[in-house]
Amino acid sequence: MALPWLLRVELVLFAAAFLCGAVAAAALTRTQGSFRGSCPLYGVAALNGSSLALSHPSAPSLCYFVAGASGLLALYCLLLLLFWVYSSCIEDSHRGPIGLRIALVFSAIAIFLILVSACILRFGTSSFCNSIVSLNNTIRPLLG
Repeated sequence: MALPWLLRVELVLFAAAFLCGAVAAAALTRTQGSFRGSCPLYGVAALNGSSLALSHPSAPSLCYFVAGASGLLALYCLLLLLFWVYSSCIEDSHRGPIGLRIALVFSAIAIFLILVSACILRFGTSSFCNSIVSLNNTIRPLLG
């Protein structure tokens, strides 16, 4: 059965949101693991010999929130993607008004969580990167 073009666009958007959420959660978790479980968002960098360390990390729960919200978005989009592929191709079902309202409520909650997470990531990484750049400015006169 051929899918309507709007449903195809929706499925592509669900797949893209799944990939973005999964990559964001994995990248932040991996970065947090590189700093021995300390959250680098809003952290202050310091040199520990020849490696980079966190002198003032932020609370780990900050990273857990961002990774959790991204992971939940990825799971939600994956489940919706699989459900609509199954119901469109196998069952040939259509959405009812109640199901659409429930999906809209969950989507609104997910969008709010992702907006909060995006703000935390934007300003947290900016603060951390600025502390790294300030380290570079203090090291450069010693080298030359």
